[in-house]
Amino acid sequence: MENARRSVEATGRSVDQAIERALEDLGAELGQVETQVLSEGSRGLFGLGAEDARVRVTLVESPSSPRVQIGEEPWPASGEVADISIDVVRSLLQHMGVNASVAIREVPEDAEMPVVLDVEGEDLGILIGRQGETLRDLQYITRLIVSRKLQRWVNVLVDVGGYKRRRERVLRELAERTADRATDEGRPVTLEPMPAHERRTVHMTLRGHEFVTTESTGEGRHRKVVILPKRGA
Repeated sequence: MENARRSVEATGRSVDQAIERALEDLGAELGQVETQVLSEGSRGLFGLGAEDARVRVTLVESPSSPRVQIGEEPWPASGEVADISIDVVRSLLQHMGVNASVAIREVPEDAEMPVVLDVEGEDLGILIGRQGETLRDLQYITRLIVSRKLQRWVNVLVDVGGYKRRRERVLRELAERTADRATDEGRPVTLEPMPAHERRTVHMTLRGHEFVTTESTGEGRHRKVVILPKRGA
């Protein structure tokens, strides 16, 4: 999935979704871009007057630490982000009546890198939801509250019981198997609809593949990845 554009603007129901769409368009990972949040959007009142979030994502020449900013404001220190993020997630879990621990998986030396939080406990499926939808909402709300507290948009990653790591491994294996199938059968193979961040995992897994390329098709919740044999391969 190649794209000659070096900078794109994208919209989404949340800043996360807008960034994911832009990364998919660029065929890049978060560590290879600079991101500017143009608008955080609004959910409106009872669904009325809602506005999409809007971002501008620029591909840099070589991989580097991801940088996300609102306007020209700098990021807060990573230690401050970590402490506040843990408090926010613990508070959210308490209000949800969920008994679980929250720990930092990774504390980056670079303040621009995301803080990764692990939520561990028993019977936490309620926090994951169908295709990880509840987990994405939990992460989005966490980022929103932390960002409001610090007056900066901050990149906090939340995982529950290692779900994201397992899901990414499954998606990479699926991508490789489907690429083999598309090559053997000499025809495009379409995967089931999946969220933007999961489509991006498939795209990135097969980026640079010798025999196949990928593209996304469809709209909204029905958007899916198509894996196509390269011509002449």
